[in-house]
Amino acid sequence: MMGLLVKDLGVTLGGKTLLGDVGFEARAGEFLAIVGPNGAGKTTLLKAIAGLLSYRGQVAWQGEDLASATVSARARLISYLPQGHTIHWPITAREAVTIGRAPHSSSLTRLSPEDNMAIDQAIDAVDAGAFAHRPVTELSGGEKARIMLARALAVNAPMLLADEPVAALDPAHQLSVMRVLGEQARHGRLIICISHDLLLASRFADRFLVLDKGQIAAIGSYADALTQEIYARVFGVTTRRFESEGETVTMPWASV
Repeated sequence: MMGLLVKDLGVTLGGKTLLGDVGFEARAGEFLAIVGPNGAGKTTLLKAIAGLLSYRGQVAWQGEDLASATVSARARLISYLPQGHTIHWPITAREAVTIGRAPHSSSLTRLSPEDNMAIDQAIDAVDAGAFAHRPVTELSGGEKARIMLARALAVNAPMLLADEPVAALDPAHQLSVMRVLGEQARHGRLIICISHDLLLASRFADRFLVLDKGQIAAIGSYADALTQEIYARVFGVTTRRFESEGETVTMPWASV
């Protein structure tokens, strides 16, 4: 499989092992959801893949080990959207999206036609044209979330890592952001998204990677990875199943 290869990945910080020998593959054009309880190592995994943490093992893209890639080269390959990140300066929303072109440009004040096209396409993708010229500090929480996503999209990286991009958003904006991520996967990008909302993620993700105590507990489709046994052992909850429009929906129901 050509795409992302993670092999024997481990992260130790302050003498504590946060990830231990994690390994999986993910293809271009796939939406992979990373789920697990608090402290399972989800954000640590994303940061290691992005090269923001030291790690042992291997992270490779299209057969090339990223350990030897320069910082700028890795930034062009991987776009990282951290949880809850925003901008506190009163720059316009479009200027905020422009920051996403930093890996490709030596000066964000002299944008190339390619830069402007990428910025415009990213703003269109999240339907932010109506407020693109307003100061970020005047935007609502949902609008800011869409601008931060647009900034990540503007990188035009083949891989996008998103850490709980819908946290604290209302249902309509949650669906909007997840829909954009799903569309990006269909356009050929690898999307890896951390989510605590398993039902919402099940509507958009192709596969689930379940982390528990720094180890992979399961990986596969929603039905294969999030079984009743995994819900009980990893999340500590029982489940109930319901039929909705011909599909079986599994819902967390009570603590074990």
